[in-house]
Amino acid sequence: MSNSEFPAPMGRFERLLSLWIALAIAGGILLGAVAPGLFGAIAAAEVASINIVVAVLIWAMVYPMMIGVDFGAVKGVARQPRGLLVTLVINWLIKPFTMALLAVLFFDHIFAPLISPQDAAQYTAGLILLGAAPCTAMVFVWSQLTRGDATYTLVQVSVNDLIMVVAFAPIVAFLLGVTEIAVPWSTLILATLLYVVLPLAAGMATRRALGNPQAIEAFTARIKPWSMIGLIATVVILFGLQGGVILDRPIVIALIAVPILIQSYGIFALAYGAAYALRIPHRIAAPCAMIGTSNFFELAVAVAISLFGLNSGAALATVVGVLVEVPVMLSLVAFANRTRARFPDTPARV
Repeated sequence: MSNSEFPAPMGRFERLLSLWIALAIAGGILLGAVAPGLFGAIAAAEVASINIVVAVLIWAMVYPMMIGVDFGAVKGVARQPRGLLVTLVINWLIKPFTMALLAVLFFDHIFAPLISPQDAAQYTAGLILLGAAPCTAMVFVWSQLTRGDATYTLVQVSVNDLIMVVAFAPIVAFLLGVTEIAVPWSTLILATLLYVVLPLAAGMATRRALGNPQAIEAFTARIKPWSMIGLIATVVILFGLQGGVILDRPIVIALIAVPILIQSYGIFALAYGAAYALRIPHRIAAPCAMIGTSNFFELAVAVAISLFGLNSGAALATVVGVLVEVPVMLSLVAFANRTRARFPDTPARV
């Protein structure tokens, strides 16, 4: 598979992204306290449980990466199936079950003296929802920051989306121990359209309009900062909406974060280690590990609210997932970039 449009090395702004994210979290919490009406209006702008403002920002994150997708190279995925295989095994055969196991271990046993059984069940449910929803949109940002193959990342995300349509509800229902679960299918379908289909169509149209690789590269460089701006603005909004809950219950937030952190680093180590053992090129290995580590938090939050309520422990657990995810993913991006030379430049024969 060719990948002619490698993103340029991280610039100064991107190298300081952890700082900007920290400032965005603090700014979001502060603004949420100072201007609750503003965030209330943002929260009300929803269609099928998807916030339109956040959707636009995520679209802004994804579009620059979609311009680099060359559909002429998609056929090469069939010649390099190992990266896709690692992603699918991690996301659907390992991740949901290890997240549930960690949730039960910590909330039913280790943290049992600190929280009530009712709260423990709610937090466990929220983490199960997170574990069963692999990343759909944000992974394009992590892929770009690790100079991932945009086309292969798109294929991995698209296949995961198709599996999610049929596997999410049964896995969650099984892990929650119930026979039926109400999944907002319109949310899932609309999210796929907003976060994958529309940006991809816009990227294809842009490539066609620009015409040559030099023009595509120059245009991508000009709009690339909007991807980071979209990420930061999204963080501000999320924490503006949930900042009050986080400030009111800091100890609970820390307790919920523990199994999420263990799961995140453990899943990344497993996926990245498998990719290294299989001699998968770094431009494929890094994104395939990121997809399993990151979560489709929009879906997890929406389902938690629909099943258990806006102020439930399950909804709170999914929001803590957002709080933990950004710094964790940035640390893993840095690690992946430092270890790039350990991976082959070309794939092993398959």
